Amino acid sequence: MSPLSFFRSIYDLDTLDTRFTTPSATPYKAVIEARDDAVASKERASKFNSRAPPPKWKTPEFLLYFLTLSFVIPYMFWVAYDASRPDGPHYKKYEPYLSEGWIPGRKIDTSDSQYHTFRSNIPYMTALLIFHPLLRKLYNTVIYPVTTSGQDSRPTLEEADQRLNQRASFDFVFAIVYLIALHGFSAFKILILLYLNYQVATTLPRKSVPVATWVFNVGILFANELSKGYKFEAIASLISSTPAQKSLLDADWSLVSWGRWLDQHGGLMGRWEILFNITVLRLISFNLDYYWSLDRRSYSPVEKQLDPSFLSERDRVSIPAQSKDYSFRNYVAYTIYAPLYLTGPIITFNDFISQLRYRPASIETWRTVRYGARFALTLLAMEVILHYDYVQAIAKAHPVWADYTAAQLSILSYFNLHMIWLKLLLPWRLFRLWALADGVDPPENMIRCVSDNWSTLAFWRSWHRSFYRWSIRYIYVPLGGSSFRTARDAARSVLTYVLVFTFVALWHDIQMRLLIWGWLVVLFMLPEMAAGFAFPRRRWEATPTAYRMVCCVGAVANVFMMMAANLVGFAVGLDGLQMIIQGIVRTFSGYAFLVGACIAIFVTVQVMFEIRESEMRKGINLKC
Repeated sequence: MSPLSFFRSIYDLDTLDTRFTTPSATPYKAVIEARDDAVASKERASKFNSRAPPPKWKTPEFLLYFLTLSFVIPYMFWVAYDASRPDGPHYKKYEPYLSEGWIPGRKIDTSDSQYHTFRSNIPYMTALLIFHPLLRKLYNTVIYPVTTSGQDSRPTLEEADQRLNQRASFDFVFAIVYLIALHGFSAFKILILLYLNYQVATTLPRKSVPVATWVFNVGILFANELSKGYKFEAIASLISSTPAQKSLLDADWSLVSWGRWLDQHGGLMGRWEILFNITVLRLISFNLDYYWSLDRRSYSPVEKQLDPSFLSERDRVSIPAQSKDYSFRNYVAYTIYAPLYLTGPIITFNDFISQLRYRPASIETWRTVRYGARFALTLLAMEVILHYDYVQAIAKAHPVWADYTAAQLSILSYFNLHMIWLKLLLPWRLFRLWALADGVDPPENMIRCVSDNWSTLAFWRSWHRSFYRWSIRYIYVPLGGSSFRTARDAARSVLTYVLVFTFVALWHDIQMRLLIWGWLVVLFMLPEMAAGFAFPRRRWEATPTAYRMVCCVGAVANVFMMMAANLVGFAVGLDGLQMIIQGIVRTFSGYAFLVGACIAIFVTVQVMFEIRESEMRKGINLKC
């Protein structure tokens, strides 16, 4: 393979996640077996080519778009760079948020604590990514070897059970050690919460499990926030305030002192409660998967006449694990699975157990290597941008937005969203890379670049995709989904969306600005839904170009609304957004720039449309 071919393969959708190129109902082994079937490939391509219109890339319309973008994109980078120049009038205000960089003559923006922590720990996480799979191989070889028949490529049921026990026992022990290393004595708090949640699922009356699960886990979110992680010192003070314990307060080594000492040994990451939010999703997944399994014991791959080693992703998620699989050991192995514990991506309990029993066919060494190379290139892009565009430091320094031009305000806000996207993307991909190296294939969290989104609904599907899929399975579908056939159905559907996004906002953090973000997302979905009813595609079949233009105008409005919602939720807040808007529209030049921005977004949305059409010609429909 030539270097150019390798580089192109890095950016294939199949490299990112096989789920994007293979329907969820299709076992990936079938894809591997059909990979060399040229006839089948041609038939599949011709089937989808007949649905998609001819390519527009070389038409005069798109040549004009490319000419426009060849000016707009460099201009955007220049505006952000110009606002970040060391000789600029505002540099001294945000210089304290910069650190020495590795690019000569440039400092790096380290103002975002989340990315700064991730960046500082990359060497240690890389070492762990290598050490953990190697330690598992040693464990599998020396401590817990599994005998195989060697007569068939598909393992027997007994061999699959042995593989599950082999992997789950390792994951259980490693989880305990990992928790103690990360959180010190606070690991016992986490284990207590895990045990209580397990009891909710396995000891309460069956009909009470769903409600109790949600009450318990949402209560954990609030309790963790309000108690700031249940400090041992605070617990000791509460105990010592009782009459029977007051004498301890006068001792040199009192109960409170013990609590303070325990708090000082909180491991590498003392604030465990911040990281526990992602674990809450796995707790809910285990409880509800177990709850649904109680009525579907007979719903097994064998009785469906399916080969359990040949399951599609949809079957891995929907078919319950065996009753013996819902053990406390497997539960801990799943909830504290090291590669996915800190940030995800999120994988359901049923899917996790299925992958422990049978290695996913989608895990191929060459694809994992390409995925690692893609992560490295993304990390390099982030580092270069942080050396030249100090947009986050500027926002952190409480700027007077009136001091900036309309172009600077707009581009700084836009790049701020890009930084948020990248700082989330990188940890998700690093930890998914670790899971792939370890033999587990979780969903990819990001499908597209943040700039390659024009639909609010599609944006939600492609941003934190594993959380989106989790929300669909455990909240959206149980609440009845959505339907807009009648006014009553529409009202119920809007309420469903509100409940989903309220939980999503609370899950991120218990802050009013995030609740506002969640409700704004729902509010901004409504115009898109209404437009879909007002302008159905079937009525425009005779004039597809006019329909594309109408859709593009609506998409431009969508882009502005999505930018506003995400700036409120994750960047500058509601007050900051108001000041930015006031700064843009305060002068005639601001309005002129706004018109130019609308034209630029119109052009880019047209390119987005054509990207989707190109995917359709390859038989790929991501619906986002």
